[in-house]
Amino acid sequence: MEGPTPVSALIHAATMVTAGVFLLCRCSPLLQYAPNISSLITIMGGMTAFLAATTGLLQNDLKKVIAYSTCSQLGYMVFSAGLSSYSVSMFHLSNHAFFKALLFLGAGSVIHALSDEQDMRKMGGLLKILPFTYIIMLIGSLALMGFPFLTGFYSKDVILEIAYGSFTLEGRFVHTLGSCAAFFTAYYSLRLLTLTFLRPVNGNRVVYEHAHESPFAMTFPLFILSLASLFVGYLTRDMMIGMGTDFWGNALFILPTHYYILESEWLDTSIKMIPLIFSITGATLALIHYLFFYETLFSWKNNVFGRSLYTFLNRKWLFDKVYNEWVSQIILKISYKQTYQGIDRGLLEFLGPQGVSYATYYLSLKNRNIDYIMFSEFLLITFAWFLIFLIRMCVAIVFIIFIDLRLVIFLISLLLIKYTVTQK
Repeated sequence: MEGPTPVSALIHAATMVTAGVFLLCRCSPLLQYAPNISSLITIMGGMTAFLAATTGLLQNDLKKVIAYSTCSQLGYMVFSAGLSSYSVSMFHLSNHAFFKALLFLGAGSVIHALSDEQDMRKMGGLLKILPFTYIIMLIGSLALMGFPFLTGFYSKDVILEIAYGSFTLEGRFVHTLGSCAAFFTAYYSLRLLTLTFLRPVNGNRVVYEHAHESPFAMTFPLFILSLASLFVGYLTRDMMIGMGTDFWGNALFILPTHYYILESEWLDTSIKMIPLIFSITGATLALIHYLFFYETLFSWKNNVFGRSLYTFLNRKWLFDKVYNEWVSQIILKISYKQTYQGIDRGLLEFLGPQGVSYATYYLSLKNRNIDYIMFSEFLLITFAWFLIFLIRMCVAIVFIIFIDLRLVIFLISLLLIKYTVTQK
């Protein structure tokens, strides 16, 4: 959803897009007794995390990259809820709010400095011009990719550990997709930083001459959010997802057989290191590709396979094309042919105003030559109908009065009987 940057920060961080995750967690008493639905939620969440991460991989709009990262993180929250780890899902939701708001407001600072330019291909070299914004975006990106000891690390890695520790088919499936999504998240996060701040200048000279750091009213909220992105995960981990915590009270319900977080505590260290290894690998590849092999990437993009892959990922796996051509067009054709032409312009018009007008016109044509009725005969017929109407009205009035009089006589008789009995 596109909108002003502060609005994007608000709806992506804490309100609209996370409302579904909150609803899932609050429906935990229902989901605990619907294992098939929980499995479906788990699979859909894992697929969402993977699809959104690959889509954000090759976006060129600064805010779109961050927006698709929100979709990917929502996938983590959803499959965590599907695995009955509602407290971990809510923990990641709250952690995600801080660094996602930080990233969006940091992107707003960059856009403000570059006169509303959002295309990362037209940026570069902003490290010296916007050093504070660079530090802010670096903290937000590292927290997003789950860098150790930052806020995202304490919830994102736990989600993947629970997915593996559930020892179910859907758990292993989403663990694989989530680990791959962690790789892609780290890649596009460092790609964003490299294209925006570290690459040589690739923008308009006039725009760069007027580029400047944001004022205090914009940088102070960024500073507060950066502190939260650094420390909130560490400070609130034991309170929200620690063993034996009663922080959630009766808000969340989990059956004893679904406490997969206990199993995740005893996983082998090599399994727990998988997301970290994937994240560091993705970040390193992004730095190498876009700092030292940028021209090579451009040449790959120009061949047939590279162009097809770039188009496929940049255009959201061609979902819009499939939806527009195979879903919306079919619905529009059915709506036009059947609903509009057949019902609205056909049946309803025939039974409604057009049919009435045609019937009136047809009867007028048929009866326009009937002019042999004399005026006196017309008056006689009218008077006869009026007389019949008056007679009917008089009969009805007399009948009503007759019934009412009988009722009055009946009531008077009852009163007299009662009075006589009383006197005796």
